[in-house]
Amino acid sequence: MQAKAVPVSPAPLYATRQKVYPKAVKGIVRRAKWLILILCLALYYAVPLLRWDRGPEMPDQAVLVDMTNGRLFFFFVEIWPQEVYYLTGLLVLAAIGLFAATSLFGRVWCGFACPQTVWTDLFMWVERRVQGDRNARMKLDLQPWTGEWLRKKALTHAIWLGIAMATGGAWIMYFNDALEMTPRFFTGQASLEVYFFFGLFTATTYLLAGWAREQVCTYMCPWPRFQAAMLDENSLVVTYRAWRGEPRGKPKGEGHGDCVDCMGCVHVCPTGIDIRDGQQMECIGCGLCIDACDDVMGRLGRQKGLIAFETLTNLAAAEAAAKPLPPGPARLACGMQARTHLRIVRPRTLLYAGVLGLVVAVMAGSWALRQTTSLAVLRDRAPNFVRLSDGGVRNGYALKLGDKTRGVESYALVLEAPAGLQMVVQDAAQDATGRPVLTTRPDGITQWRALVTAPPGLRLPENVPVTFTLLDAKGRAEVSTASVFMGPKPPESKP
Repeated sequence: MQAKAVPVSPAPLYATRQKVYPKAVKGIVRRAKWLILILCLALYYAVPLLRWDRGPEMPDQAVLVDMTNGRLFFFFVEIWPQEVYYLTGLLVLAAIGLFAATSLFGRVWCGFACPQTVWTDLFMWVERRVQGDRNARMKLDLQPWTGEWLRKKALTHAIWLGIAMATGGAWIMYFNDALEMTPRFFTGQASLEVYFFFGLFTATTYLLAGWAREQVCTYMCPWPRFQAAMLDENSLVVTYRAWRGEPRGKPKGEGHGDCVDCMGCVHVCPTGIDIRDGQQMECIGCGLCIDACDDVMGRLGRQKGLIAFETLTNLAAAEAAAKPLPPGPARLACGMQARTHLRIVRPRTLLYAGVLGLVVAVMAGSWALRQTTSLAVLRDRAPNFVRLSDGGVRNGYALKLGDKTRGVESYALVLEAPAGLQMVVQDAAQDATGRPVLTTRPDGITQWRALVTAPPGLRLPENVPVTFTLLDAKGRAEVSTASVFMGPKPPESKP
């Protein structure tokens, strides 16, 4: 009698998350991370409070995205909507700079300055202060819902929500004057959009830094998946010197390497990986495992640097030099002597430096040649032209005169067109020669109505190019804008 086959359940498509409990660590890398964290948070929260005097009727917030008036203010720099290419250039600079930094120093951005890393570090610090270090948090999560459990969890999440709300509140201040928005926000007088984005950034900060944590770096962020294209064997990355640490063994064992398999490097890792397994996508390059390992090596009286920032080229050279020797001082000395220096100048970095220099030069040149006066000419299209009672033809134009300076300027408007066309600007004064004079509004746009007329009997093509030019007080052309004068189709000549 044949036995019935037992159905095998399919393997799950998604693995259950194993919660990571990073342990607190002290050391030079941790101190550097605290310094950068404090600097980043101070800049984020304090920048909206900085003031910059721009004159009357102008916002005095140093950094402000003024959506109402279509301006971006950054201290003395003011960018108009049509100059969004400057922002594009800054994004290109940031991207190429990130590529260059990764090529030189690995995932230094991810490990030290990424917002996800900074806020997650802050949230984990709060968690340790309230619930205790790694073992205490693991023990707390295994406990039933006692009064102590509820008190510690509630306090932790309350502080997290407070930080998240401060983060969302600071974000909306970049788009509204901080000193004016704060009282309106707390009295319920702010707009619906303000409360929406406040809630959005509060929720995302709380969820990503408090709950998702390493999952953002592993699954949501695209950077780990293409950072390999930026790295090479001369990039400085967090490495485990296996030639020195293997074979692993107890501290008092003989014939073993320096690694005592204490798991300290794993316990402090914010993504829960083992750096001894080699380069991994989950590694953010924070270097906390270096501090943990150096602490153990120091207490055992052994040479620090078993885990360190190192290039793969140096690592291979040291391993080749120490490989024939058994574990011990001689092997350590031989491996250390084989180390080479960090190669900063190489084809990859030269390419990034060249692209950075080119983009900076283009942006600097564009800013140096930036025009402070603009003239937009919009011809009426419904209808294209008007037939007057005396047989003449008239076109209407809307003139938009923009001035990016703080002063009031006056320009004479001249029309470059075939002889016979006449121009009149409604509500505009005239200079001594009869030319219309257009006055600007400081840091704003003024609109004018121009009428161009072809007298009766003037024979013109159906489409005539014309140019509107602004002349300054010295008669020099400030800006010119081309347009066309439309008229009826001329009758075909008989043979």
